[in-house]
Amino acid sequence: MEPLIKSLDSRYCDSLTQYSRRRTIPVNVGDVIIGGENPIVVQSMTTVDTMDTLGSVEQCIRMIDSGCELIRITAPSIKEAENLRNIKSELRKRGYQTPLVADIHFTPNAAELAARIVEKVRINPGNYADKKKFEVIDYTDASYAEELERIRERFLPLVKICKENGTAMRIGTNHGSLSDRIMSRYGDTPLGMVESALEFLRICEDEKFFDIVISMKSSNTQVMVQAYRLLVQKLNEGGFKPYPLHLGVTEAGEAEDGRIKSAVGIGTLLEDGLGDTVRVSLTEDPEFEAPVARALIDRYATRGGHASIPEIRHYPITPFEYNKRHVSELYNFGGHHVPRVIADISKVEKITDREMKAVGHFYLPELDKWKMNDLGSDFVYSGSNPIPFMLPNGMKEIQDVSVWEKTPDQVNKFPLFHLDQYQEASRFHSELNFLEVADTEIDQVIPAVTGRKDTILILKTSNVHSMPALRRAFVSLLDAKCDLPVVVKVSYQDQSADMTMLYSATDVGGLLVDGLGDGILISLEKEGEHSRQEVLGQIKLHNTVSFGVLQAARTRMSKTEYISCPSCGRTLFDLQETTAMIRKRTDHLKGVKIGIMGCIVNGPGEMADADYGYVGSGKGKITLYKGKEVVKKSVPSEKAVDELINIIREDGMWNEPETI
Repeated sequence: MEPLIKSLDSRYCDSLTQYSRRRTIPVNVGDVIIGGENPIVVQSMTTVDTMDTLGSVEQCIRMIDSGCELIRITAPSIKEAENLRNIKSELRKRGYQTPLVADIHFTPNAAELAARIVEKVRINPGNYADKKKFEVIDYTDASYAEELERIRERFLPLVKICKENGTAMRIGTNHGSLSDRIMSRYGDTPLGMVESALEFLRICEDEKFFDIVISMKSSNTQVMVQAYRLLVQKLNEGGFKPYPLHLGVTEAGEAEDGRIKSAVGIGTLLEDGLGDTVRVSLTEDPEFEAPVARALIDRYATRGGHASIPEIRHYPITPFEYNKRHVSELYNFGGHHVPRVIADISKVEKITDREMKAVGHFYLPELDKWKMNDLGSDFVYSGSNPIPFMLPNGMKEIQDVSVWEKTPDQVNKFPLFHLDQYQEASRFHSELNFLEVADTEIDQVIPAVTGRKDTILILKTSNVHSMPALRRAFVSLLDAKCDLPVVVKVSYQDQSADMTMLYSATDVGGLLVDGLGDGILISLEKEGEHSRQEVLGQIKLHNTVSFGVLQAARTRMSKTEYISCPSCGRTLFDLQETTAMIRKRTDHLKGVKIGIMGCIVNGPGEMADADYGYVGSGKGKITLYKGKEVVKKSVPSEKAVDELINIIREDGMWNEPETI
């Protein structure tokens, strides 16, 4: 398996340095065109029961008003598929022409009916005509071919109906619902995801049906990014048509975590020109999803005019699998260490314990000691405003070198240099120095740090094409075999909290998923007058976003992770309320991953990455999982959270929450 992936050409996009949107065939979905030279399309999915016609229509209208251009509705059985006709009719009566998509799992007959009613159907190759019993089966080539022929027979009627009715199709692979057959041959891998889709795509092409969009979704951003890249490479290699891509991180979660996780996966691909339609999956009302998707997409409206970046002639990174850049251990950076968070408090003139609280460190005067929460930053950058009190144990201060040279304590505080200062310096810290450099200076930096084992690079760029510009600098370091740790620095002046989340998750997260970066620093940039409270708010935001980006990229797990689906008409309980309830009881379990799924479709498969699972299995009934294993069935919902906690406790993963 590994040699096959390594043998592939690593070029999965038009350019690694020049923004260029991948050219695809156009696919008509009603009056909306996905792909070709058309703008990227925003879509979302309803959460109301599909049999509630007026409720679905009202929610569709709210979604459309929020910017949704394509609406997906679940059709788990024939009756829901038939009711799509009523929903569509009522929308058209009210003057809304937005195309509808039927979401299908397990039920080919529902898909065949829906394809005659709506403009597009989504099928999941893992469960449309395949089996999922979590069994490992040793297929021979002959038995595997027999299974493919069975799938062809089951799938062909839908292909013909779509072709006859001008209905588009999305072949939507989900990482967690790969069939036993695919798992047995390819394993739980991006390659398995791609091959699952290509098997169905070959059947479509044999029938000369090309109105197809493809997706490779996962709740693991590394897997998601790798799978889309590998899909594009395989389409090119196999002589397939360049089909449009539907981008999404499945089960991203809610609020800040959901936005950051979505941006790490979706934004990373958009940076390289991949993606033709976007759905952000949040455990919130669906009208809140479209604005987030639009914010991600709009960033590329004028990207084509960015400053030039030197071409990458040889890409030393395998983009289809995760390999962390080899970095020497220096202080608590590199080596086996997780990426570090540096909090910027340099714009605060008189630093107090309030700034420390904003970055996760709390002074308790009654005990005369410090405590730290799970989001306590590792370093603080004070710039030219030195901190006038003793810092909490474990936190270290970085100062501008001009200040550090005058400080009495040159052991426990560390200097930050710019390149000219570094080149001219006669005195350095014996263990740890920080050198802030722009991507355009990297060729000058390399000879200056060659042979040094006391310097951390803080890498930044002013190029609007930020992630590729920073990535290009990493390539120069790799080519020069420079193994110093690198902290990625980004800054966003006076923009909303949402934009800071989305942009930093894209610019830094896109590097982290490729194993690049040993820390993050979101710079405290400000223009005009700001109150101290506003500055403190920014400091706190940047700190929480920094930890969120590291967690979303799967490089540092600092808090409980909730893999929760965005709800749909199949959901058997109030997902938002339930997620909030579970979070309230478990959000102190650092690094534990809990899947919260509304139904069996998004159950043990979609939460493949979770340690524990809470899945709706009937009205008022919950099934509890440890990994993919069912532990308790038909638990009454009012007792289910307590039972989940008991399972975690029995597994030795529970600890009591502390109060600060």
